Amino acid sequence: MGNRGILHDENKRIIRASRNTMWLICRLEFKGRKRPLMSPGTYTELFFLDEAVALAAGHRPCGECRRAQYRAFIEAVNGGVETRLDGPRDLDRRLNDSRRAPRTAAPLADLPDGVFITLGDDDFRVIWNGALHRWSPEGYIDSMATADAGIETAIVVTPSLSVAALRYGYPIEVHQSARVGTKPAPSDSETDARRASP
Repeated sequence: MGNRGILHDENKRIIRASRNTMWLICRLEFKGRKRPLMSPGTYTELFFLDEAVALAAGHRPCGECRRAQYRAFIEAVNGGVETRLDGPRDLDRRLNDSRRAPRTAAPLADLPDGVFITLGDDDFRVIWNGALHRWSPEGYIDSMATADAGIETAIVVTPSLSVAALRYGYPIEVHQSARVGTKPAPSDSETDARRASP
């Protein structure tokens, strides 16, 4: 689930694209909390197919409900930048700059798993396990081997700061439709337990 502030009005109409620079990726369930969708005066719930889509949209892991992933993201970002992050506000500022920057082309072979590229109008694909998987609301479809794409460079959709995090080892979670025949990514609880163990 995504959170970028209050985007709706009292009639549950979306009236803005964002309210702040803190764009979060949250768990769907956390400590039994329940809330009606689009409650007046509270953040607007956004839903993504998976974490790869949320990163491509410019979000980052929440520091409360996804604490282990948040720390892993900061650690990975710091591995790929010259100046280390100075806390969450600095992360949000840099990520905001990154998502507002124009899309750039990059050699396809140099892009890490979990990055989204576009092959044209309405053809957005995640790179995963040697293949390009086309996004759809229900899951990934029309997969093709990266070598069969017929391109050497691609237009990158995922903001560069998140590309750097993926390049430096951020353990992204990808929908099962892209993981057919591959080892599933660990769940939040599995990642939390693994990080807590010596």
